[in-house]
Amino acid sequence: MLGQPVTARACANIALVKYWGKRDSKLNLPATGSLSLTLAALATQTTVMFDTALVQDELELDGFSARFADTARASTFLDLVRDAAGITTRARVTSKNEFPTASGLASSASGYAALALAASKAAGLSLSERELSILARRGSGSAARSIYGGFVRMNAGDTTESAYAEPLTSPLVDRVRMVIAIVGGGTPKQHGSRDAMEHTAATSPYYQPWVELVPKDLEVATAALAKGDLEALGVVAEANALAMHASAMAARPGVIYWQPATIAVHNEVRGLRACGIAAWATMDAGPHVKILTTAEDAPTIAMRVKDIDGVTAVTISASGPPATIAT
Repeated sequence: MLGQPVTARACANIALVKYWGKRDSKLNLPATGSLSLTLAALATQTTVMFDTALVQDELELDGFSARFADTARASTFLDLVRDAAGITTRARVTSKNEFPTASGLASSASGYAALALAASKAAGLSLSERELSILARRGSGSAARSIYGGFVRMNAGDTTESAYAEPLTSPLVDRVRMVIAIVGGGTPKQHGSRDAMEHTAATSPYYQPWVELVPKDLEVATAALAKGDLEALGVVAEANALAMHASAMAARPGVIYWQPATIAVHNEVRGLRACGIAAWATMDAGPHVKILTTAEDAPTIAMRVKDIDGVTAVTISASGPPATIAT
């Protein structure tokens, strides 16, 4: 399909057991495994065309020419596709996020999952889902999970071939919802995830205990999914997110994503849970709070958190689909 545009669509995911830190930055091998839920409400659509008239790769993001650093990162990723396809042709990439970019809502996950699928197809490759997951991981560690829909587990692996994601079946997949509370308008965050991970790993006294905790949390979360036990899943997801942020806050200097509204949403979630509402909070690298709940309780939670000062938008998302080629 060289010379023809290919468009792919992928959804962001929220890690319920977090990915935070790398064992190998060049290969983007995660320090631990992770477990996530792909979200239908957070989607990216990306079009790739390899064009012999281009002298360098071009990247348009959300209607604007991308920053040099973002274009260079995408070009390095496209080199992996070109090497696999045996071509040298430069590419034009147009990507649109249907949610705030680089603000802590996993836009790099959906973005690089969509780019992996669109670029590989445009280059004439036909990759399996596992091969796509491995490729997407090279762009963004969490993108490996966005190749799949629903609940997904990432294997840390010992090599680039063994570090891939795979889907998990669970009776919870159609029942769960995620209430996404946007804090501060969805503006770009001060600390990028990659730099913050490296800084935390290098300076936080809590980082190694975090790494040792994750395999235990993965076991609990995987068992909860198999049993359809939402409460057990919610408890471990909330605790795991707090532990991740504790390790970041303890870095020197500390990496602090929380804003006053972030704390207020957490307090509201605890109050709702005390009243019998199914609600457990989790966060990625950003100030926004995602609340794991049921389809029945999601509207109540959304109504309560939308009026919190500093919460600028609230979205309810169901489980999302796998990355697909748009037709």
